[in-house]
Parts: sequence; C-alpha cells; structure tokens
Amino acid sequence: MLYRVLADLVLVVHTAFVAFALLGALMALRWRWLPWLHVPAVAWGAFVELSGRVCPLTPLENSLRLEAGSAGYSGDFIEHYLLPLLYSTTLTRNDQILLGVCLLLANLLMYGLILYRFAPDRD
Repeated sequence: MLYRVLADLVLVVHTAFVAFALLGALMALRWRWLPWLHVPAVAWGAFVELSGRVCPLTPLENSLRLEAGSAGYSGDFIEHYLLPLLYSTTLTRNDQILLGVCLLLANLLMYGLILYRFAPDRD
C-alpha cells in the first residue's frame, strides 16, 4: 500500500512539474522572484523533450509501482485521469520534439509579454 501511495505521489509531483514548466511564467506576474525557479524548470523540460530522454520521475514511479505489486495503471482516479497526460502510448520522437519546441515558444511568448508590460516607457 505504501509503495502505491508513493507512486501516486510521484505522479502528482510529475504532473505539477509539467504544468509549472508550461504555465509558470504566468505566476511570475504575481511573484517576481519565481522566474529563478521557473526558467530552470523550462530548461529541464525542454532538454528532456528535445534530447529524447526520460524524466527520472518516470522510472522512479514505475519502480514504486512494481514494488507495490502492480504491473499497470488500472483502478484509481489519479491513474485514469493523470497518466494519459504524461504517458501517451502514441508519442513519437517528432511529437516529443514538437512538445519541446512548443514549451520553449510558449514561455518565450509569456516572458516577452511580461517584459513588455513592465518595461519603462521609452518616450
């Protein structure tokens, strides 16, 4: 039971990290210090996607599930609704590159808008 709970916790953290990497720039409007955490998260996410690597949280979760005696992701709410967001069965290398590029472009756009909004008037 403990391993299953830990595996679910890793899944929740993984999903939160993905959401933070994608949308964390919007939170920088409220907390000016946040880019110090967000930019490295974006860099890591883009590196993982563009290099074709696997995030270390994925094998950690899988090993915890194996320890729990589970071979798959069946049963509860977390596994049914969150897993498809992170572990697509049809993800190709080109899809992975596209995701990495979209992550970078979305964040460049958001930070560009933030910088434009807070830039001093140049009259």
